[in-house]
Amino acid sequence: MQPKSEDVPALLVTAMPSRGWHGWIGPLAVTVVAAVLRLWNLGLPHAVIFDETYYPKDALSLLRFGYERVMVDKANEILLASNGNWHTLGIFGSGPEFVVHPPLGKWTIAVGEFLFGATPFGWRIAVCVLGIATVLMTARIARRLTRSDLVGTLAGGFLAIDGIHLVMSRTGLLDMVLTFWVLAAFGLLVVDRDRTRARMAAWVAVNGLADSDFGPRLGFRPLRWAAALCLGLACGVKWSGIYFLAAFIILTVVWDIGLRRAIGVRMPWRATILRDLPISAVSMFAVAVAAYVSTWTGWLATSGGWDRTWADSQPGSIIPAALRSLWHYHAEAWHFHIGLDTPHAYSANPLGWAFMARPTSFYWLSVTDHSHGCTVSNCAAEVVALGNPILWWGGVAAMVYMLWRWLARRDWRAAAIMVGIAAGWLPWMLYLNRTIFTFYTVVYSPFVMMAVALTCGAIIGPTPQSATDSDDPDRARMIAMQQRRRRIGALAAGAFVVAAVVAAWWFYPVWTGQLLPYDSWHLRMWSPTWV
Repeated sequence: MQPKSEDVPALLVTAMPSRGWHGWIGPLAVTVVAAVLRLWNLGLPHAVIFDETYYPKDALSLLRFGYERVMVDKANEILLASNGNWHTLGIFGSGPEFVVHPPLGKWTIAVGEFLFGATPFGWRIAVCVLGIATVLMTARIARRLTRSDLVGTLAGGFLAIDGIHLVMSRTGLLDMVLTFWVLAAFGLLVVDRDRTRARMAAWVAVNGLADSDFGPRLGFRPLRWAAALCLGLACGVKWSGIYFLAAFIILTVVWDIGLRRAIGVRMPWRATILRDLPISAVSMFAVAVAAYVSTWTGWLATSGGWDRTWADSQPGSIIPAALRSLWHYHAEAWHFHIGLDTPHAYSANPLGWAFMARPTSFYWLSVTDHSHGCTVSNCAAEVVALGNPILWWGGVAAMVYMLWRWLARRDWRAAAIMVGIAAGWLPWMLYLNRTIFTFYTVVYSPFVMMAVALTCGAIIGPTPQSATDSDDPDRARMIAMQQRRRRIGALAAGAFVVAAVVAAWWFYPVWTGQLLPYDSWHLRMWSPTWV
């Protein structure tokens, strides 16, 4: 049944739960927690851990030359023994290096190295800052999605104590940079949805329901372009950002269809497909492509990069030689990616990612000679990219619940969260035989934590009226039952939160490479597949 025009503005615009600084208290509090957990001893281990053997050195090469160069033998040892002065480090050879990831993530790492030197702290700090920022963004986005200060704070708090996110925030890899730009794009699209609906609510208040085939135009959408910019930059970190670009374009178009239906447009699908889809898809894709190409500025502006002058020896074309060389580079990188099947001890099938079936060990140190402060006969230190088991195992149930709310209740918030998860997870199902790792989940970990927070909110339930508000005995009994149900729900959700916090405390040493007695380390390996 079509709602009355006077009811539409209230349906389109839902008030935020609090105003001004009140809505920032919870998100900022959990962000402080995240900062403390991530910044503490960030320079430890004083080692090149896992794929830090690639990206921090490539970042230094970008600082020095604008493109990636090959490294000399024992470059890691030279780097760790240096004073961090990147101007004079003798770790570079004379030729270019073929690398298969775009430059932006490495440029991000380079910012920290430029400011703090080529040390473990220097090549981790910029990534760490972005990781901390994603906690705040997650809290504020979840708050806007749900109009709940509590749910927003829970979402940010869960991300703050998640091991995958924490380890990736403390490591000089690319995936946290990718996560930042993807989440920023999602947040911008959510704000754009709110603003567009508010604009249409004002239109309906003045003009009444559209009652036409196409209805009004939805107006200027600069936040969409900003989101496309972020998604282009995400692709400039890792090509997997393109999955989010496609998924988010579809998501925002579907939102527009629902908006047109709500304001009385008789053909919302046709109106959106004919009026919005071409402009939205082309403009967002064009902005994203321009942003992506801009991340290659260093390679384009210099002449020494890998195959930078390839096009010079090819037949002429109206396309600039630099761009044709860049296309050739991408073709070679694509062939590398699709053929990557080198066995690795920590390779993990994406079917088991949500269960943390095979986490990735980034660093391992065994001590049997009482060195490094070990006071027993056998000690171990590890950095393992293991998600908080309580949150991720609970997240499996939360994702099922979100899927149900999407399909059975048509809950747009659940749909948006599941689209974010699907864009980061499902494409990897096409590469079950490729060498891939569980820590790739970090890019959709904010969406998983939002799903867990929304599920906790549903367990707690809505705030009932006070029993004193009704003189009807039956009504009073019903309200009393609702209050009792809310208390039970709050206890259940509170117990889950406490369990997640305890798990974070328990696993924090193996997320941060702290030296433990071997038996204490082994107690934290709950599954034989974690070793």
